[in-house]
Amino acid sequence: MNKAFVKESDNDDDDDLPEAQALPKGTRNYMTPEGYHRLRDELAHLMNVERPSVVQIVSWAASNGDRSENGDYLYGKKRLREIDRRMRFLTKRLDVAEVVDAASQPNRDQVFFGATVHYSDQDGEEYTVTIVGVDEAEPLAGKISWISPVARALTKAREGETVVLRTPGGVQELDILEVRYPEPKD
Repeated sequence: MNKAFVKESDNDDDDDLPEAQALPKGTRNYMTPEGYHRLRDELAHLMNVERPSVVQIVSWAASNGDRSENGDYLYGKKRLREIDRRMRFLTKRLDVAEVVDAASQPNRDQVFFGATVHYSDQDGEEYTVTIVGVDEAEPLAGKISWISPVARALTKAREGETVVLRTPGGVQELDILEVRYPEPKD
């Protein structure tokens, strides 16, 4: 197929990937040490393993001749763009990352970044969440972003306090049952 009919550009700069939650303007990209290492390891894997492998496949496919109907070549070029886009995104996120070690938190009775909070809602249902960075959030695993409404409602509260959570569905009260932090490593 002629490239004139394909809506692609060689300089795709779609760093606003759908899986990435945007940071509010003027805020820092807080991360736990584990989250920082996970993103750094992903970047290293893409750069040192996956990208060279795909480049090798594309170069082999290009040597086979007609590129217009060569599936390995077309898919490989697309995959290279995806890898390069993800590498740009990870590089930008890691460049502005501020690693916060929750184990060194001095106010261990108050909710801050990195805290694991056990709370109940007004219906009596109990939840346990850990407040983590935007790039580490996994709500189904109990890891919520520090900019999420629940995390913002819980921040700076102490065990035994009740906080107000405002959502589009209405106002809820959350009772904080326990605040935990990881133990400091010696």
